[in-house]
Order: sequence, then C-alpha cells, then structure tokens
Amino acid sequence: MVLWGPVLGGLLVVVVGCLCLPALLRHRRPQEPPLDKGFVPWLGHAMAFRKNMFEFLKGMRAKHGDVFTVQLGGQYFTFLMDPLSFGPILKDTQKTLDFIKYAQELVLKVFGYQAMDGDHHMIHSASTKHLMGQGLEDLNTTMLDSLSLVMLGPKGPSPDASSWHEDGLFCFCYSVLFKAGFLGLFGYTKDRAQDLQEAEALFAKFRRFDLLFPRFVYSLLGPREWVEVSQLQHLFHQRLSVEQNLEKDGISSWLGCMLQSLREQGTDSSMQDKFNFMMLWASQGNTGPTCFWALLFLLKHQDAMKAVKEEATRVLGEARLEDKKSFAFTLSALKCTPVLDSVMEETLRLGATPTLLRVVQKDFVLKMASGQEYQIRRGDKVALFPYLSVHMDPDIHPEPKTFKYNRFLNPDGTRKVDFYKSGKKIHHYNMPWGSGVSICPGRFFALSEMKIFILLMVMYYDFELVDPHMPVPPIDPRRWGFGTSQPSHEVRFRYRLKPMQ
Repeated sequence: MVLWGPVLGGLLVVVVGCLCLPALLRHRRPQEPPLDKGFVPWLGHAMAFRKNMFEFLKGMRAKHGDVFTVQLGGQYFTFLMDPLSFGPILKDTQKTLDFIKYAQELVLKVFGYQAMDGDHHMIHSASTKHLMGQGLEDLNTTMLDSLSLVMLGPKGPSPDASSWHEDGLFCFCYSVLFKAGFLGLFGYTKDRAQDLQEAEALFAKFRRFDLLFPRFVYSLLGPREWVEVSQLQHLFHQRLSVEQNLEKDGISSWLGCMLQSLREQGTDSSMQDKFNFMMLWASQGNTGPTCFWALLFLLKHQDAMKAVKEEATRVLGEARLEDKKSFAFTLSALKCTPVLDSVMEETLRLGATPTLLRVVQKDFVLKMASGQEYQIRRGDKVALFPYLSVHMDPDIHPEPKTFKYNRFLNPDGTRKVDFYKSGKKIHHYNMPWGSGVSICPGRFFALSEMKIFILLMVMYYDFELVDPHMPVPPIDPRRWGFGTSQPSHEVRFRYRLKPMQ
C-alpha cells in the first residue's frame, strides 16, 4: 500500500526547495548594487513591499543609498533612485532593457488580451495620428458633448439643477469622467438616456474591478475574489464587444483605427473585445482620480481657485448655456491656460505614482551620473519610482509635500521647465506619464479631457467642501505604483449649477 501523504509531502519539499535554492544561493558579486534578500526564503520583502511600497522603498534608500537590489517573490528588482542617472535606463539604445514583454504578460493577466509584438508600435502610431493635432481637436469636441450629456442630462438641466446636491468628490469625478470617456470613445445609440444608464451601470462594475485591481496584479485575491474578477472580465468583454459596437454611432477614430489594424492582422473578434477592455482601462482608469485631486487642491487653496477662475474668464468669457442643453466652450482656449496647466502638472506631481519597469535581457552595466558603475544581471528587473525619487525630492521641488499651484510657472507666466538637483539642470523633473518607451501615448488627450472638466466645474458650478477644515486625505497605500493614486477615504462636497441670468 502506497502512503501518498509522505510521497506528496516529499515532492512538495523538493519543489519548494528547487524554487528557493537560487534565491538562497544568490550573493552579491563584485560591482553589483547592495543586495537585500530579506529573511523569508523566496518571498523576500514581498509582503512589506505590497503593504506600503512608498515606505518600504524610502527605508531601503535610507539603508542602501540610491541603488539597491531587493528580492520580491522570487524575482530581483534593482531600484534606481538618482534621477540624474535615469537617462541610460529610459533611452537604452542597445535594447538591453525590455518593457514590451513585461507589459504583454501584464495585459494578458489583467485583461485577457494576448498582445502581439507589433501592438506597441500600432498603439503609439494611432495615438500620434488621432490624439494630437486635428485628431485631438475632434476628440475634444466629442468629449465636450459627452461631458454635457453626463453633467446636464439628455434633456438639459433639470429644474432642481441649481439646488445644492451633496456627493463624494472622488466618486463624482470618477463617475463623470468615466461615463463621458466611455461614451466619447465607444459611441452612442439613438437613445441617449439609455446610453447614460448603460454607462452608469458599467461604471459600477468598473469601480469594483478597480478596487480589486492592486491585489489582482499581486495575486493576493481570495478564492471568491478570483471568481469575481473572472466574472467581471467576462462582463467587460461582452459589454465592449465588437458586435455590440456595430450598433453604435460615433466610435472614436482613435479606437476605430486600432481595431482596423487588429482586423488586418487577423486578430479574431473575441481578442478584439479584450483589446477594447484594455483600452477602456488605459484611457479611463486615471483621469477621474486625477480630477478629484485637482478639485480638492483648488478647494483647499483659494488663491489657486481664484487664479484658475480669473484665467478661465479671461480666455473663455462669461459662462452661459446654449439652449439649456450644452456647455458653451471655445476649445482652442485649452492652448491658452498656463495657470491651469501648472495646476494640473502640480496635481500630477503629487498624485501620480507610476512604477517604470524594464527587464534586463543580458548582463547590463548601469552607469551613474557620479561615474560609479554597477553590474546588473540578466533576468533581473530595473525599476524607477519617480514619486519618491523625483516628485518628493526637496532639492528639485522645495516643500515637496505642499501644493503650489504656480510651481510650474515662471514669473512672466510662461511654463517653467528649469529645475535642478545638486546644482545640475535635470531633464526628468516630473514624470506622471512615465518616460521613454513606456510613456503614456494618450497623455495629450487625457490632459485635455481633464482640463475641459475642471474648466466646466469652475465656470458653470458652485461647489464647496461640506467640511472646509477637513485635511487632505492620505493616499491609499494599496495604490502605490499603479498610475494615479486614490484617497484613503472619501471627501464630501456640495455642488450646484450656477443660476443663469
């Protein structure tokens, strides 16, 4: 009689031993960065990192300096904290550091989309064509119409629109931007009221997926949550299917261009559905949270609010509603808002916390600005966390935790681009969109979309905090490294459409 318990137990020991052996045997070689494997075999510092990435990396930098390698779940990540040394990582002309394969693995896990090697170029090419120049102007017009529909309703303002309404500021911003973005990108049916209902229902599902997202990426979900995530993925694949989109008008030229490229490459319709889910996330996962921080900072800093309102009046004139159905807005004015541009750049400095990752394809020499060189092993990952190393550096940005609406303005009102570290001019002084090969291809559209929303709010609405003395909430530590941060708790506010003369 075979005793399967001891046999299986022995096999488990062998498997675990094989997994842990390379980590247990790894030691720092000459010229390699400081190595910190942690005390737990294989896991290393994974739990501390996932609990609060910002505090973990701050502690590691204090312990090891500007370059260090840590073990996280059987993988080794070398973090570079000196922004003066970012250039060789971000430019990498030798193709030693790869971003695309890592991104392909991530989108397959999160969205179910099996990316092809040419997708990265295809997305950037479509974004350059349709999210810049005339293409961007056309999409801005569509977004203004969508925001009018979402904020005013299909029949224009309701009779109580000028009465005070109370809501959570984060939920309000996220909901409005998501619904307008979804409708602007994926089109409409002939029934606008039904379109709004569909967008509202989809946002509720999107928000639930969003809440599970960080632990999903880290594979920390419970059994029921794994089932829920799978169901949500399937729901989005259905709701965003190519078949359903055929029934709609006004699908954006940007999305249409990319789907056409996929069809020409022979991508089947089910994979196109998953691509749509990925693009919905990419386009709408950060704009709402960013606008939350922007409006909150304006509400907490009345000098900034006053400056933005004065600029809006100067470039757009007095607010008025045409036929009580849509917002009047001269979109060309978006190019003439240096104060708002600085507000948005400062908001992103304080709120955007992306991690930039590169996979080392072959042994690599990391050359620091100081002249120091470090050997990085093939198979490891090189990581940048600009929020800590750039955005919160007091040498680059004095009083880095303080919101200063004019931080990115020169005294003459032009955009400020000259920032310094250790007396040297620094190129990477604000990195909310990433940089290099991984820079966000839709950044110009995202910024325009957010600026339109902020301007509509300050021009057409009265709004205030329920508790004006409430401090700005801290960042939810679970969101470090995932695009724009989110608050640890909601902020209540009141708003109303300004009474029209």
